[in-house]
This record gives sequence, C-alpha cells and structure tokens, in this order.
Amino acid sequence: MDEELNIGRKVQQFRKQSGLSLRELAARVELSPSMLSQIENDAVNPSINTLKNIAQALHVPLFRFFKEDEPQPERLIVRRGENRIIGHPGEEVLYKLLTPTADCSIEFCLMEIPPHTASSDIDREHTGEEVAYVISGQVDLHLRGSVYRLCAGDSVQIPPATPHRWVNDSDEEFRAVFAITPPSF
Repeated sequence: MDEELNIGRKVQQFRKQSGLSLRELAARVELSPSMLSQIENDAVNPSINTLKNIAQALHVPLFRFFKEDEPQPERLIVRRGENRIIGHPGEEVLYKLLTPTADCSIEFCLMEIPPHTASSDIDREHTGEEVAYVISGQVDLHLRGSVYRLCAGDSVQIPPATPHRWVNDSDEEFRAVFAITPPSF
C-alpha cells in the first residue's frame, strides 16, 4: 500500500489539541525538541516504541495515528500483501493489521518479533483486552511480575490495564496472531 499516513502531522495535531508545547511533549516522552519537530514534520519516522510513548503522553490510542484522514469506501476483505504494517521488518517488532480499518470494534493483528528482540524495554499496558495465539517460535511473556514461556499452539488472555511485554530471546522469529478490543493500534 502506498497511501500516506501523515503520522507526524497527526502527532502535531493531537499535541496542539492537548495544549502541550513541543518542548513539553518532548520532555514527557524523553525526546529532544529537535527530534520531535522532525517527527512532526515527517522528516523522521518514529519507532513503534517512540510512537507508543507519544500516544501515552497525549492520552491517544495508538491506532489514531494510523487512521485514514478521509473516509474511504468500506472494505471488508484484506488481501495478502495489503496489510497495514507498523514497524520495520527485521529491525523491531512488526505488527500487521489484519482488520481492514482501525474503525473496527475489535482489532486483529499478526505480531512478528525478530530474534533477540522485545516488544518494549518496559512492561506496558493498554485499555483493551488482548488474546494471542502463538503461530511459531517461542517467547517469554512478562505478565504481572511473572515470566511465562509461550510456544507454538499456546494462547493467552491479557486483561485490560495489565502491564506486559513480549521478549524473544531465541534465535528464531516469533509469530502470534492476536485480537484486541477496543482497538489500540
């Protein structure tokens, strides 16, 4: 897909709606004002973790940065290769949105975590309930202060507002399909 998401412009829009200056938001997300300015001007693409931090600081669900600006014809089918992708393949956790739009009441995603990579440096929580099914590989799920090893065929339910993160310390890519309600990407 070659549509423009204008993530930087949306960051700036939500920042202004929140009444925060560029410096105030930069301090909250531990970025330099210069870097935040570059993100807002679409000169630099933020990592998924940076975008998560910005979303949390602005109290905006992450999916709002990926929502289309103009109404598009309703699509019910997502064809192979047409998924919206969040992240950079091979460099960080990659999320492929399996739902046609971010306006669904449930979000369905494919998560791919490269070897020796974590979904975040710290445990994070979101407002939605999450259910994941492991397709391949293995991962350590840090959940409520404990660590659980999940392997292909395992599934897990993560209640709303439960701090968690995914850590792939193996030499293989980890892949899981998960659903979140309400959507948070």
